[in-house]
Amino acid sequence: MPVRISLAQIAPRLADVDRNLGRHLELIDAAKADRVDLLVFPELGLTGYLLQDLAADVAMRLDDPRLVRLAAATRGVSVVASFVEESADHRLFIAAGLFENGELRHVHRKAYLPTYGLFDERRFFASGESVRAVRSRLGVRVGLAICEDFWHLGMPQLLALDGAQILIDVAASPGRDLAATHEVGLGTAGSWRSLLRTYAQLTTSFVIFCNRVGVEESFSFWGGSEVIAPTGEALLSAPLGEEGVFTVDVALEDVRRERIGLPLLRDERIELHVRELGRVLAERAGLAPDATADGEAEPGMEVAPVIPPGGAIGFGAERS
Repeated sequence: MPVRISLAQIAPRLADVDRNLGRHLELIDAAKADRVDLLVFPELGLTGYLLQDLAADVAMRLDDPRLVRLAAATRGVSVVASFVEESADHRLFIAAGLFENGELRHVHRKAYLPTYGLFDERRFFASGESVRAVRSRLGVRVGLAICEDFWHLGMPQLLALDGAQILIDVAASPGRDLAATHEVGLGTAGSWRSLLRTYAQLTTSFVIFCNRVGVEESFSFWGGSEVIAPTGEALLSAPLGEEGVFTVDVALEDVRRERIGLPLLRDERIELHVRELGRVLAERAGLAPDATADGEAEPGMEVAPVIPPGGAIGFGAERS
């Protein structure tokens, strides 16, 4: 049986949770009428992205009535939606939840918060500290990630090694680097397309990327949401800058065929990674000699001290 996947490439209104929730509920109802199995919304689709000091105003605990209402609408469909989560100790996280069968099944907190270029997320949000794949009503395990998480190699690999056969990355990626030299005229889109195809092939998984559209102050979001097969083939590529819901049917058995024919995950040397990462961590923490430092470097220093010359050199040196 094919699985029907819809990507809601929407433009949420900044800090208007009630309006955005209403839009989510409308699209969930439409998806159920269209017999969609999985509906994915973009990063912070319930709140808008450029929140800054408004983050605390729109933050929700996991038992918030609005999230309960969203969960109740998901009987018969799986939904990934993103919001600002407030923890019990009042930390704020960029979060994505898997809602299905009337409940919130799983929450992923964004682990990598960018602070370069246009971004300043770490100023307002805490970093997530766990990565888990979760079994879903789709019959396979699903792994969630949020935008910048996919710019770090370990995230898709960890999710796949934890059993995920569908990797879902929700994003609020603004357009940067306009240039005719890029395949689609937008450097950001070109980079994302390369990443998604690479991760699909290396993890032999379906990769789903749902990016928002619209404008918030100086940020213009480009869309371009995609569904990539385990072979790296694009099964769905949504247009740039166009709001809409885009749907494709996929065959989950393609994961089995690809993983048997190309057993990259089976052959992954996890114990090697753990051992060598432990060494790197100890070196970076100063608990072991740094293998990247100069041989004569002092403890805690990467570069060997400069040894002054024994005698005068260059112009003006005394003659013997």
